[in-house]
Amino acid sequence: MTLPLQVLVLWPRAPYLSFVLIPPPPPMPASPQPLRATRFHTIEGLGAISAADWDGIAGADNPFLSHGFLSALEESGSAAPRSGWLPRHLIAESADGQLVGAVPLYVKGNSWGEYVFDHSWADAFERAGGAYYPKLQSAIPFTPVPGPRLLTHPQAAPEMRQALAVALVDITRRLGVSSVHATFVTDEDRPAFAAAGFAERLGFQFHWHNRGYNDFEGFLADLSSRKRKAIRKERQSVADSGLILKTLVGDEITAAHWDAFHRFYLATIDRKWGSAYLTRKFFDLMAARLGDKVVLVVAEDRGKPVAAALNLLGSNTLYGRNWGASVDVPFLHFELCYYRALDFAIERGLTRVEAGAQGEHKLQRGYLPRPTYSMHWIANEGFRAAVDDFLAHERPHIAGIITEMAAEGPFRQQQDTRRDDRPVP
Repeated sequence: MTLPLQVLVLWPRAPYLSFVLIPPPPPMPASPQPLRATRFHTIEGLGAISAADWDGIAGADNPFLSHGFLSALEESGSAAPRSGWLPRHLIAESADGQLVGAVPLYVKGNSWGEYVFDHSWADAFERAGGAYYPKLQSAIPFTPVPGPRLLTHPQAAPEMRQALAVALVDITRRLGVSSVHATFVTDEDRPAFAAAGFAERLGFQFHWHNRGYNDFEGFLADLSSRKRKAIRKERQSVADSGLILKTLVGDEITAAHWDAFHRFYLATIDRKWGSAYLTRKFFDLMAARLGDKVVLVVAEDRGKPVAAALNLLGSNTLYGRNWGASVDVPFLHFELCYYRALDFAIERGLTRVEAGAQGEHKLQRGYLPRPTYSMHWIANEGFRAAVDDFLAHERPHIAGIITEMAAEGPFRQQQDTRRDDRPVP
C-alpha cells in the first residue's frame, strides 16, 4: 500500500526506522495578477470619486494628496476657476472599472500658486506669437510640498507610472494646450516622466532631519556654539514677551482659532501683495476631514490669539504651511514656524520637518537645502528644445548653490558626516 506524503525519518541512535505521516502543505496562494489600465479619462473634481478609492492609491504618507485635503480646496472655492485652478484630474481604470492610477491635475490660466516659476517661459512663448495659457499642471494647489504625482494602486503593473506620464502628454495634445507640468515630484516618479519625454528642472527647499534627538537641547548640541547661542537668544526673547504659546492638534483647534488664523492669513497676503486663495470655508473643511493631522501653533495674548502657524502631519514628516500674526514680536515667526515644529517632531519621533519654499534664513536654524524636482513637457517642438537647453544650463548652477549652502550650515564640523547630505543627482 502506498502512503501519500510520507517522509522517512531516521531517529538518532534508534535501532529502527520510523515513518512519520506529514499532512499535505496548504496550497500556495496564487499571485495576484497586476492591475492594468484600459481606460484613461479626466474628472472635473474629486466629488466624482470616493474618498476610499482615491486614498487607496494616494496612500497615507502625505496628507496633501488625500481626498480630504484636495476636496476641501475644491469645495471651498479655493482651487477653482476664480484662482486659476480648474480641476481636471486624470483617472486610469481597469476593464472592470477599478481605479488603478490617477494624477492630480488642473487646467491653469496663470502660473500663480505653483512655486516653480515659469513666467519667463510664458513671456517668451507669447512674444513669439504663441499662447502659453491655458496649460496643464500636476500639483497640490498653493502647496510647495514634494510628493508623488503619478498615483498608482499597490497592485498596479510596474509600467503604470509611465503609462500615466504618457497619458498626460496625450491629454495635452488632445486639448491643444501649450504644455503640461508636474511640480515637486518624488524620485520614484522622475524616471517615468523622463521616459515620456519630460524635461527635468532642479530646485531646492530647506528641510530639517531628526538624528534621533531626545529633546531640543540635543539638537542644539549638534550646532556650532555661535548658532546655538543665537537660537537660545531668539527663543528667550519670545519667552520674555509674555505671550502664551500652545501647540494644538485636531479637535483642540476651535472655530475661533480658525477665525483668527484666517485673519492672520489675509493680513499676511496684504503685506506681500499676493492673492488670498484660501477661503475661510477651506479651513473648516480641512479640519473636519483631516482630524489629528492638523497641527496649529498659536500665540495668545491674554487669551486672545495674536499669531499662529499651520502644519499638517504625515506618517513621518511635519509639513509647515501658512503663518500670520497681528502683532510684531521679534523672532515670533521663527519660534512658531520652526522651533515649535522641531519640538513637536522630536516629541513624536518624526523623521523630518519640511518648512515650505524659499527662506535662506532657515539654513542657520538647522534646515538644510534639499533638491526638489519638477518635470515639464512642451507641445511646440522648437520651444521645447529651447526650454530643454535652458534647463540643461540651469541644473548645474542650482546644484552648485545647494552644495555651497549645505557647507555653510550651522552644524559643527565634526558632525558633517551625520547630515543628510546626499549628492544632488
